[in-house]
Amino acid sequence: MILFDNHLHLRRDGRFLDAVREFQNAGGTHFILCQYPMPGRVLEERSYKSCYQETLQLAEEIRAAVGIGVFVVVGPYPVDIIPLQEKFGRETAIALMKKGMEDAAVLCKEHKCIALGEIGRPHFPVDQQIITDSNDILIYGMQKAKDAGVPVVLHTESTTTAQCKELAEIGRKVGLKPEKIIKHFAPPLITPDENYGLMPSVLASKKNIVEAIGKGTRFFMETDYIDDPQRPGAVLGPKTVPKLTKNLLALNIMTEQQAYTIHVENPHNIYDITLED
Repeated sequence: MILFDNHLHLRRDGRFLDAVREFQNAGGTHFILCQYPMPGRVLEERSYKSCYQETLQLAEEIRAAVGIGVFVVVGPYPVDIIPLQEKFGRETAIALMKKGMEDAAVLCKEHKCIALGEIGRPHFPVDQQIITDSNDILIYGMQKAKDAGVPVVLHTESTTTAQCKELAEIGRKVGLKPEKIIKHFAPPLITPDENYGLMPSVLASKKNIVEAIGKGTRFFMETDYIDDPQRPGAVLGPKTVPKLTKNLLALNIMTEQQAYTIHVENPHNIYDITLED
């Protein structure tokens, strides 16, 4: 049975391979390794390139050591705009993050990565200028994703229906279809009138997934595992998605066909990837 976690982070000084093995031992078969924020490296190198290469290298090591399906998503982390602006000024910060979008898109065109992400806006209150600049950078990233033929994975403030409408409209401005806009860390807003066609990646608490499955199957499941030694298990642990899916199947809350749609068909349709046992 294929079981897919749509969003987790790993780092060498975290649990790294042990976290992957925990996911696998729980029944997990495939996951998306999403770019870990590395603001210190970006500030030092004035570039995202080595951050992206580090993430790709981690994926290679995971495949070799654990033998599991790993797909990579990279992009300039939205919160980076704050330290970049403080050190280099507003215009240079914007330019560095836009170049980060360009570099990520190149890796997507080379089929080394499957999406740009996580990109978007800071998830906490910031001044209006940062929101405006973040939207400018986001529009640029969406354009690059459209040109590369890949989705974007969005990190923003807490998800609401009004926000989904706004983000879908931003995507349309550059020709990026709503289904190619994946809302990371989403609540169970999975119907068209709730999300305006965006693809929700629902945080895999039991409450969230039970509510989501009651409405349909058009969503991903994710843990947003952070692998931070200072925050063990945050946001959700690596075994959560496979363990919860199996639990819901055993309780007859989720059917095998629903599980197949969520874990196999949705990744194929949105990312154009094929997951195999």
